[in-house]
Amino acid sequence: MRVLVRRCWGPPLAHGAGRGRPSPQWRALARLGWEDSRVREKPPWRVLFFGTDQFACEALRALHAARENKEEELIDKLEVVTMPSPSPRGLPVKQYAVRSQLPIYEWPDVGSGEYDVGVVASFGRLLSEALILKFPYGILNVHPSCLPRWRGPAPVIHTVLHGDTVTGVTIMQIRPKRFDVGPILKQETIPVPPKSTAKELEAVLSRLGANMLISVLKNLPESLSNGRQQPTEGATYAPKISAGTSCVKWEEQTSEQIFRLYRAIGNIIPLQTLWMANTIKLLDLVEVNSSVLADPKLTRQALIPGSVIYHKQSQILLVYCKDSWIGVRSLMLKKALTATDFYNGYLHPWYHKNSQAQPSQCRFQTLRLPTKKKQKKTVAM
Repeated sequence: MRVLVRRCWGPPLAHGAGRGRPSPQWRALARLGWEDSRVREKPPWRVLFFGTDQFACEALRALHAARENKEEELIDKLEVVTMPSPSPRGLPVKQYAVRSQLPIYEWPDVGSGEYDVGVVASFGRLLSEALILKFPYGILNVHPSCLPRWRGPAPVIHTVLHGDTVTGVTIMQIRPKRFDVGPILKQETIPVPPKSTAKELEAVLSRLGANMLISVLKNLPESLSNGRQQPTEGATYAPKISAGTSCVKWEEQTSEQIFRLYRAIGNIIPLQTLWMANTIKLLDLVEVNSSVLADPKLTRQALIPGSVIYHKQSQILLVYCKDSWIGVRSLMLKKALTATDFYNGYLHPWYHKNSQAQPSQCRFQTLRLPTKKKQKKTVAM
């Protein structure tokens, strides 16, 4: 890079005595620890992008569109770093980069070209200080939450899982050694649509984040100069989701909590339960309307969490949890089954064989996964 001397994170430096008043662009660079350089003070920028999934694709798509827009002259170089994947096609970011004929590197290879700024979106790796220092304007992160709430790799999932009513996107500057603690350059909030899934919410936030990123790049030095530190209060962490999270705890979780869990992770890993020593995956959950709940067949039952009843009129399984009933329209037991299939093939034969049994004896129970490390394998980000 065309750089003479650079410092690590530290106080601003004086610049060019006798050269006149420093520009806002220079003051932004000095804040980052640059003593002298011949880096660009304005667009077009040379960008190295780090990303993996569909959320990151939206930011990459916006950067690519900006590079193709020759009239605006915002970006004149765009290269991509992504993670290795067992799939021959690679992760979504790699697929997009291949289609768009963008130069691609697989982590830990980050290329050796000259860049002005790095951009990270859903990359999932801590970047070293040595790497961050290669970029005159540092590395920006497009993070789908209102930092400092939900720092970490799964902010959208935890937003839905905890029933947040407001979320947003933060464009921040990365600092080494810790996730999501750098200064905020831009932050916007939106209401969380009622009953939205994490996948639906992520799509909304990805578009918002892509637009915010382009806005920051248009005024990059000024954005860096105006960055603000994150508040010390209100910080929460959004860890990765493990297989154990998907196990429904019928005695402990309310219907609202189970539906939040379903909307948060159901598209990644199905909710799981145990029935007659068999693991069952719950594929499609539905809310139970009031007319079904008024059915005498339900009102006269002993309300034991996990009790499961087939409701013929609505063709769903009704399962009782801590406070109410939830509906199951389809599940997987060896193969995908509708609620009617499960009743005809399993529930009805069991009741026929055990005619004096109560529904509580034929209930779903909490699945307890083994605690070995290999069972804690992360299944989603």
